[in-house]
Amino acid sequence: MTTLAVAPVLQPGFSLTTSFGQGPVVVHLSGNADMNAEAKLAAALRQVHSEALRLGVREVECDFNELYFMSSSCFKAFVTWVTNLLDVDLAKQYRIRVKSNRQLAWQRRSVEALRCLAPKIVVVET
Repeated sequence: MTTLAVAPVLQPGFSLTTSFGQGPVVVHLSGNADMNAEAKLAAALRQVHSEALRLGVREVECDFNELYFMSSSCFKAFVTWVTNLLDVDLAKQYRIRVKSNRQLAWQRRSVEALRCLAPKIVVVET
């Protein structure tokens, strides 16, 4: 497994961890992404973006299955990530595949809004 230069976010009530093998970079989020997680989440997503470009991956998978809440400030970090990716040369762009939890209504609405922002980049899987 290749080492990613992405610091995990491990704090009470929220975690973000990453892994990379032969396929996509995987970002696993769990708990509640509230105001206490905002700065670390935004920094981690910037690192994920940099690493995805460095490694030349074609896809980053975000697993939201165990993410029970996300504040609007944390969601903004995802919007920023997607808009930064839109500015990257087409040949270097990668897809962001969001594995969402269909049982959580906020995820259905929010993830769909993210997909609408960049339908050629963001893919939603339920």
